[in-house]
Amino acid sequence: EMKKISTFSIGFLILVIMTLAGCSNEGETTTGGSEDDSNTLVIAQAADIPSIDPQNSLSTTGDRVHRNMFSRLFMWDNELALKEDLVDTYKQIDEETWEFTLKEATFHNGEVVTAEDVKFSLERVMTDETLKEYPYFKQLKEVNVKDEQTVEITTDGPMPTILNLLAKSGSDILPKAYFEEVGIEGFQEKPIGSGPYQFEDWIRDDRVTLVPFEDYYGDKPKWDKVEVRAIPESSTRVGELLTGGVDVATDIPPNEWERVESESGVDLVNGETTRVSLLMVRTTEGYVTSDPKVREAIDLAIDQQAIVDSVLQGTGVPVRTRVPEGVFGTNPDLTNTRVYDVERAKELLAEAGHPDGIDITFTSSRGRYPLDSEVAQLIVSMLSEAGINAELKLLESSSFLDEYNSKSNEELIMIGLADGLLDASYSLVHYTEERAAGQTDYKNEEVEELFNAAGQNLDEEERKEQYQLIQEIVAEERPHIFLYQNAVNYGVSENITFTPRLDEAIRFDDLTKK
Repeated sequence: EMKKISTFSIGFLILVIMTLAGCSNEGETTTGGSEDDSNTLVIAQAADIPSIDPQNSLSTTGDRVHRNMFSRLFMWDNELALKEDLVDTYKQIDEETWEFTLKEATFHNGEVVTAEDVKFSLERVMTDETLKEYPYFKQLKEVNVKDEQTVEITTDGPMPTILNLLAKSGSDILPKAYFEEVGIEGFQEKPIGSGPYQFEDWIRDDRVTLVPFEDYYGDKPKWDKVEVRAIPESSTRVGELLTGGVDVATDIPPNEWERVESESGVDLVNGETTRVSLLMVRTTEGYVTSDPKVREAIDLAIDQQAIVDSVLQGTGVPVRTRVPEGVFGTNPDLTNTRVYDVERAKELLAEAGHPDGIDITFTSSRGRYPLDSEVAQLIVSMLSEAGINAELKLLESSSFLDEYNSKSNEELIMIGLADGLLDASYSLVHYTEERAAGQTDYKNEEVEELFNAAGQNLDEEERKEQYQLIQEIVAEERPHIFLYQNAVNYGVSENITFTPRLDEAIRFDDLTKK
């Protein structure tokens, strides 16, 4: 249960006051919002999309744009049931072979969507190791064109998650002929998909503009124009919402709730997510955190419940796993729990040969997730109680992503990770040797074997048990130290009907004018 807690620490009150005082730009507004343009939808996110290439993005901010521009073979509906998207009919031939027949559809440049485009798109993400989505598509083995509208996909062994995969980001269908003609640079300048909205413009760190595609194979698009704006400063995002500059603002942190709730014309809408905030820990040799006792001491020094209660005002659940409630394979024993014990943390450091404590570097984003820098500062003060001196590196969103993607972080980096597959395999791939290399450098033979076995296991109950066991091992070995499962708060104009989804996706045409 999400609960609101009205009392929180004086220290946090001071933080909130300082935060608000520092936001001198909160009153700035720009025109172009919903008031002066009756059929434009404006959505404000906390960060810009990382790439216009849907197979090289791997972020919720990017996915909200991509899923409206590109089609996939399948999609999740609002109840998170799998539905056909580009697929008309399909059948399973044997344990490793599936056949899919496509609907009649066209790309934004007028070309027909064919089985060749499906083959090209999936083979790109299956084989190009530089793409961020690549690790999730390695179990696809072959894509064969049967005829212009029919494609056959074979997998490496049985694959229980194939339909989930074909609905997830990265499985977006790209136009083969156009992509080969213009190359990746040309495609990034003018991306072409077959979704309900087509690309008009992307001004980096500002906004992406989309317009309806009149020949879309599904229902006719509702909006004449959609702008997805990047406004990292939460007080500015809320200011834009209150003045009518935006219709929906994502990631409203608790220190802005009252401002939204006290204003007429806007609502605060709360939803659950699959996103877990966690600390990635270097188990790499040569780092003090390579010692399991040191990692355990860090975990025991952090009071996740206090973070949720004070900074997040009750919106969040302390967890010891990356597989949250609502996702197949979650381990219920590791949700709504913590192992906080400062005295034991000090003993562990002493046992590890550090009776006088340790020095580490801790990287966090500022403004990428709700109250991320405040959470990071609270963690630093909790660690110090146990003799862990953490030097905090607070980075703006793009610098933070650079450090994360280049794996150049030191002992700890705090990030929020969601589940794009709604299946434990998505999160647990992080604990395989290949995926962990250069980041946590975690290795565990048993985890490796369990993960590989589960990935081909069609016995659902047994597969769930394999994933639950991996989570128990990871909770003990701590390549990740888990903080909390995030809730999310949206600010929404009262003229708009909006229902949050567990996967944090936004399909523009699910938003309607009242």
